[in-house]
Amino acid sequence: MLLAAGGFAAAYWYSHREPPQQKAFTAPSTKEFVPTQKPVKKRPKKVVLTEPWPTYGFNIQRTHLADFRHRPPYRRLWTASSEGLIEFPPIVAYDRVYLAQEFGRFFAYDAKTGKVLWRKKFGHCAASSPTVADGVVYQAYMQPFPCDRGNRNARGFVVAMNALTGKELWREWFGAIESSLLYVKGVLYFGSWDHHVYALDAKTHKVIWRHLTDTEVNTSGAYASGIVYFATDGGNLYALDASTGRQRWLFDGGREYFYATPTVAYGRLFIGNTDGTLYSFGATTGNLVWVQHAGTYIYSAAAVFANTVYVGSYDGNLYAFDAATGKERWKFASASAIHGAPTVMDGIVYFADCRLCGSRASRFAKVGPIGTYGVDALTGKLVWRFPDGAYSPIVADDARVYLAGLTKVYAFEPTATAARRGFRGGKLPRT
Repeated sequence: MLLAAGGFAAAYWYSHREPPQQKAFTAPSTKEFVPTQKPVKKRPKKVVLTEPWPTYGFNIQRTHLADFRHRPPYRRLWTASSEGLIEFPPIVAYDRVYLAQEFGRFFAYDAKTGKVLWRKKFGHCAASSPTVADGVVYQAYMQPFPCDRGNRNARGFVVAMNALTGKELWREWFGAIESSLLYVKGVLYFGSWDHHVYALDAKTHKVIWRHLTDTEVNTSGAYASGIVYFATDGGNLYALDASTGRQRWLFDGGREYFYATPTVAYGRLFIGNTDGTLYSFGATTGNLVWVQHAGTYIYSAAAVFANTVYVGSYDGNLYAFDAATGKERWKFASASAIHGAPTVMDGIVYFADCRLCGSRASRFAKVGPIGTYGVDALTGKLVWRFPDGAYSPIVADDARVYLAGLTKVYAFEPTATAARRGFRGGKLPRT
């Protein structure tokens, strides 16, 4: 009887700790799907040259789809230290690579040489990417050291710096900020551990509006058609009017928390929950269009390309789903858990493996070596691999590709052989 009672108690605890997942279902290809709403819009050449990769996810829709045409094999140009862990990727602007590593150090590297042009030391932790606009680089910070995330009432701040010199222009304090800042038309949008989403005027650094959420906001925001989207630790997804902060729609059905940033394309919003569920919503209406399961945990934001959604999972697989219907197209098995968002560039999906992500979790997380992969976006076949990288894959400009390793930043350029042969996949090339 004692054994039976113990078994019943264990089953009860587990069922309440791990309630059933949202049932997976697909959708008709025409349901709230706008194929003409492309993931990347053509940019003026001046913008491409001055601010080639200005923000996390490449653009304000956070599609993680680049408009550069670089393909492996690559030749390494330089390697630079970050003096600490790199969780989120750098950005590229004004011939500089800007990087915030976890332990409060901020770097501006020369994009051609890797030389440190200027650096800052902040006494706070960072788990986000910078963003730039009009000669100013902005960065959000979380709690003061140590970076154990134990004090959830800790204070953080947004800082604005001259992008060329590093001179601090202003600093504003909030609750700890884990969001990568979203810059749209002179306004910075971000979420905070203090249970709010904020809209901050980038020039006056005054709060335009704040919206109270159900709990902490650790995700970054995405923007499309006058709406900003944020998700929370409570499993809620908010669509807010970008001008007023008024709630347009709310999804409160996430089984666990959202860590992934929303992605907006084709009239849809795509986001993964940490319970391993990938959701597709009508971006304007909030209607749930399709649901799919992708492994055990999804921390990875989604990338989109050619009517396909790509997302990584802690089970070590990179999944590709039809963006319209939700049907699985292929999956690629890597060596370890995938934590960071993939990047698509010139028909190749790049992503990194995290060796210890989820190693102490209650569900399966694949444990293996770190590294960065490039796989064919249409077929899932391996094209390229590099032995460093844990959270984030690559960013780029018109001349080079930059890879965020565990603690180092690398710069590559496509080799002349690749340019002559028009490399399209096949055997694993040398780095």
